Amino acid sequence: MFESMTGIVLALLGAALAVGLAGIGSAIGVGLVGQSAAGVVSEDPDKFGQTLLLQALPGTQGIYGLLTGFLIMQRTGVIGGNLLPLTMEQGWAVFMAAMPIAIVGLLSAIAQGRAAAAGVGLIAKRPEELGKAIIYAVMVETYAVLALLASIMLLFGINF
Repeated sequence: MFESMTGIVLALLGAALAVGLAGIGSAIGVGLVGQSAAGVVSEDPDKFGQTLLLQALPGTQGIYGLLTGFLIMQRTGVIGGNLLPLTMEQGWAVFMAAMPIAIVGLLSAIAQGRAAAAGVGLIAKRPEELGKAIIYAVMVETYAVLALLASIMLLFGINF
């Protein structure tokens, strides 16, 4: 099985994990906030806009994973039709470059969803505190952005 594996397969596996895991985390995080928001909006429909803003926040990790996947596909020639013949070492390097956003994207989106869901509870009682609720959730975002930067820097540090 592993005899036929080439560097491009490893690179594409990294891209798939970056997109897939960060996307799964975002779906879970957005879902958690949506569940909390639905209860609040059922009591007070005027809070829809505030809760929707909080619900959108955990979705960014999926975007970061997708961006990383696109960059991997562009750098390896999958997009553009000029597929590079990557060595196993290069394939592993690309695979590992995808791991920061894959892992941190998954976990931080879920954590951000929990923080934003708690923010929905804050909005339910004190809608004027939306800014504070956003700040709590955005603090988690910092680590997703750092992971995205790490993945991009690692990817562009690989010589093809």
